[in-house]
Amino acid sequence: MAQVRRVVVTGMGAVTPIGNNVADFWRNLKAGHSGIRRITRFDPKDVACQIAAEIKDLNYEDHFDKKEIRKNEDFTKNAVIAAREAAAQSGIRDAGLAPEEIGCVLGVGIGGIGFIQEQVLAMKENGARRVSPMLIPKIIANIAPGQMTIDLELRGPSMSVVTACAAGTHAIGEAANMIQRGDATAMLAGGSEAAICEIAIAGFSNMQALTTKFNDRPEEGSRPFDSQRSGFVMGEGAAILVLEEYEHARARGAEILAEVLGYGLSSDAFHITAPAPGGEGGARAIALALKRAGLPPTEIQYINAHGTSTPLNDKNETEAVKAVFGEHAYKLKMSSNKSMIGHLLGAAGAVEAVATIMSIREQIAPPTINFTQPDPDCDLDYVPNQAQPCPIEHAISNSLGFGGHNCTIVLGRVNGSR
Repeated sequence: MAQVRRVVVTGMGAVTPIGNNVADFWRNLKAGHSGIRRITRFDPKDVACQIAAEIKDLNYEDHFDKKEIRKNEDFTKNAVIAAREAAAQSGIRDAGLAPEEIGCVLGVGIGGIGFIQEQVLAMKENGARRVSPMLIPKIIANIAPGQMTIDLELRGPSMSVVTACAAGTHAIGEAANMIQRGDATAMLAGGSEAAICEIAIAGFSNMQALTTKFNDRPEEGSRPFDSQRSGFVMGEGAAILVLEEYEHARARGAEILAEVLGYGLSSDAFHITAPAPGGEGGARAIALALKRAGLPPTEIQYINAHGTSTPLNDKNETEAVKAVFGEHAYKLKMSSNKSMIGHLLGAAGAVEAVATIMSIREQIAPPTINFTQPDPDCDLDYVPNQAQPCPIEHAISNSLGFGGHNCTIVLGRVNGSR
């Protein structure tokens, strides 16, 4: 039987509410700094949830000319910025590969919803002829990976993944599969989202998904696994990984940051927004990822949780982990980055993959902040409030999306043979 091609990570880029590059993001994440504030994108007085984790101190004019800024929505621009950082760290464009050997997969949740809102208002006020001819190419989810391929001259496989909050992790897993199949030698993979606008906040608020209890205390609003959690906080940003076939990366002397060891996915087939009872679907995704990695549950030391700060998600994800890991679940460290950066929807899994890789590299589990009143249903070690040093050889990152989409990736330190 042919040996499976190994997939490693050789570059990372990030734009987040707590840092517009990987170094700043990771430093603030370790320190437990929250990026959640009162919304500034619009006047939030008429929406129930008035807080969000917005990107800060990012000037697009430092990265694009005025024409590029006008023709691209923020989710596309964020993806390109993160992709440039990842490609620069990797050196993949100078690695001797033909453009046809490098592709990209990007996860997006709801794309250019802010521009849709703007153009609907323009049509209502001034008629259909006032709708921008750029409406469609600015809002569709696949435009972001399309712009990435143009910007970096990538001519390999290119696609978008739209599986709500699981999209970023799905994108990484599917890109890894493409390398394993031989469809490409390297792939840029991750997620991007920029959906903090009135219509999106109103929609999520009115379906009671967002917290409305912390408008006067924004930094306390996202509190995964805490008994006072009452809904998630929306965030925005992007993260991109450069995935590369191991032998190629080793031959060119690339710095290998981590290895993608396994990828598992499943469907709940239960409810459009609520997770399956007991986290059954999530448990199957975790188990499949471990099986594909060839690792027993006892070989995992850290879990980067989906951890949305909603009552159902946190309880069910805890139950899923217990179902797979048994008694070992109580020996794991498990934390939620969303306590600091909010929920980046389609970008969440990609940003959390970056954090997981940094956890492995620095042997540190970042904290779950705002963990002040433990929930009896959530009784694992969630790394409360302060980062903790710990040995991490292998880690998993979970993502769960509306529609019952579940996925898990297993990441690990690289050794010479497997």
